[in-house]
Amino acid sequence: MFILFMTIQEDSLKLHEKLKGKLDISSKIKLDSREAFSLAYTPGVAEPCRKIAVNKEDVYRYTMKGNCVGVISNGTAVLGLGNIGASAGIPVMEGKCAIFKELGGIDAFPICIDSEDVEDNVNIIRKISPIFGGINLEDYRAPECFEIEARLQDLGIPVMHDDQHGTAVVCLAGLINAVKVCGKRFEDLKIVISGAGAAATAVLKLILSYSKVRDVLVLDTRGIIFKNREDLVDNKYKKEIAEITNYFGVSGDLASAMIAADVFIGLSKPKLVSREMIKSMNEKSIIFAMANPEPEILPSDAKDAGAFIVATGRSDFPNQVNNALGFPGIFRGALDCRATRISEKMKLAASLAIAGMVENPREDFIIPLITDKSVPLKVAEAVKKAWEEG
Repeated sequence: MFILFMTIQEDSLKLHEKLKGKLDISSKIKLDSREAFSLAYTPGVAEPCRKIAVNKEDVYRYTMKGNCVGVISNGTAVLGLGNIGASAGIPVMEGKCAIFKELGGIDAFPICIDSEDVEDNVNIIRKISPIFGGINLEDYRAPECFEIEARLQDLGIPVMHDDQHGTAVVCLAGLINAVKVCGKRFEDLKIVISGAGAAATAVLKLILSYSKVRDVLVLDTRGIIFKNREDLVDNKYKKEIAEITNYFGVSGDLASAMIAADVFIGLSKPKLVSREMIKSMNEKSIIFAMANPEPEILPSDAKDAGAFIVATGRSDFPNQVNNALGFPGIFRGALDCRATRISEKMKLAASLAIAGMVENPREDFIIPLITDKSVPLKVAEAVKKAWEEG
């Protein structure tokens, strides 16, 4: 498995070098005559400019705005690589744009901002937003990502931090089907979430929006989060987690949290979960080990220890929980209905649509394949309907 992983890395490097990136820009108009130049540029282009100057909403009628998304990052939390900076984050942003086009038919453009300052990022995104019909925030670290996303909700176009909400939508979809396969009731589950960053926080909130499940524990590097934990005094985001989880007020480490748990959701770091932890869980346990590129526990080890269903973020294992099942359809639907934001109802609708794409889920197939191009269409329909219903 390690050899295969290294081969993929080497082949990817060669591909990127050969192509000089994954994107190019093409024109919808063939500029092969003086007339074509006159229509596409001067003097003809002055007329749509005049129309938009009189009625700003005409920008959707005469420009690419209605089908254009900005994929924006500052490179502070790239994949499993951490803070590698704006330039090093470009290959990921290009890849995201390629997926937008392939799966959603959306023209997306990568923008990497060379600043870690919240004010800089908010102001820059705000000032460049006129061209975009939506903003996909990508690879921003917590807690800055929460503030940046929140402060851009008044732009009048959907702004979504995909590491949070794309992850949450797809994770919940997989979990809905996993619980169904196990024959358990969602509200009776004991759920353990390892990680308290952007993705984990969004996953937690979407699960609680979907179900009245009460027994949920969230852990950070210091252990289980609980009310009045001294080090949470200056962290409003973790304090919020403490308020909505850990109903029984327990403390301890991951090993103690996993005892008699039904579900483990990992959004943290590699090799965090041992076989002994898996063995301490309830029967028919569900493991979502989604640290990338190396999960909290390998599926083979989890299965050997007794796990019933195992999902990861990787394509070389069954049950790949990948954002690409979510964001193309979410933005496609939002653009089509001219939504001004991505609501909680829209996210839940997307999760249910993805889960519903698997008619007969089983332990090694709880979520659609990332290559299934019908998924974005279904998600878009569900998202659009959710917005229109209000």
